[in-house]
Amino acid sequence: MTINEIQEQIIEEFSAFTDWMDKYEYLIELGKNLPLIDEKSKTEQCLIRGCQSRVWIDAEYVNGKIIYKADSDAIITKGIISLLIRVMSDHEPAEIKNADLFFIEKTGLHENLSPTRANGLLAMIKQMRLYAAAFALIHEKELI
Repeated sequence: MTINEIQEQIIEEFSAFTDWMDKYEYLIELGKNLPLIDEKSKTEQCLIRGCQSRVWIDAEYVNGKIIYKADSDAIITKGIISLLIRVMSDHEPAEIKNADLFFIEKTGLHENLSPTRANGLLAMIKQMRLYAAAFALIHEKELI
């Protein structure tokens, strides 16, 4: 599936809920289903700056695609990062770097987060795109 197709799925899933409390519950459920990150990835290097809670994001480059793994000590944040991983993981670096993450606005996620969580969301996206940029450079050098 493309990044846009995955985002459309998420928008559709969120549209099933009319109340934001239900949407938060859904985020919590998504967070509970996030695969556990390896403890060796819970380092300062993988810790996201700008988040109120502690969030770790790690990535690996496998067969031309980036696979993200993450964890957080906050349940709603864990749900948010699970959405980001669902959208961006298992795609090529260029796709990730250039993706318009429209699901954040269309689900109402951005406007219903506290300012500190919204800043954390932006920090998580920035870090995931930095991984994509770094892997793109590595791939470029391999081709030379």
